[in-house]
Amino acid sequence: MAPPAAPPPPGKDHVVGFLKSFLGVVRILQILFGAGLWVTIAANRYEGWIHFVLFVAVLFWLLTLGLFFLTLLDKQDLVPILGGERWLLSNLVHDAAAAVLYLPAVGVMIYMTERYSYCTMELYQHLCLYSVYLTAAVWASLCALVYLLSAIFNGCRKCRGEQTVF
Repeated sequence: MAPPAAPPPPGKDHVVGFLKSFLGVVRILQILFGAGLWVTIAANRYEGWIHFVLFVAVLFWLLTLGLFFLTLLDKQDLVPILGGERWLLSNLVHDAAAAVLYLPAVGVMIYMTERYSYCTMELYQHLCLYSVYLTAAVWASLCALVYLLSAIFNGCRKCRGEQTVF
């Protein structure tokens, strides 16, 4: 008896369908905003609680990148325990955890921005991280918003009894 044939690769319709879906667009925004956040922080000097913000940004950027490509290539069945019929729940838990952890990250960035607000005066001649922290606070806020939107969207779909991500 011959082994079962491998499933065909995802067609163009699946890829385009996912990229045009709400979750596809939100995943792309999560990847872009997360990259903006961690690049902004990593390209400059950082200290203290900023390490937590960088940890959250890089962790969820990598996880979101993995979720995006697994869903794009329709390979979520290959993920043990979390894939298959649990893929929507896995995405929901991921997005909710990201939203919860991004909220304190936003708080840290706002605190650091306020802490460095003194250096915006014209006569201040040393390195000023105010604009860096302000930019990072905006990126972190955008990240928290898109993860929260995605968690709400996936939660609504899960409550309706749907099993697929898009």
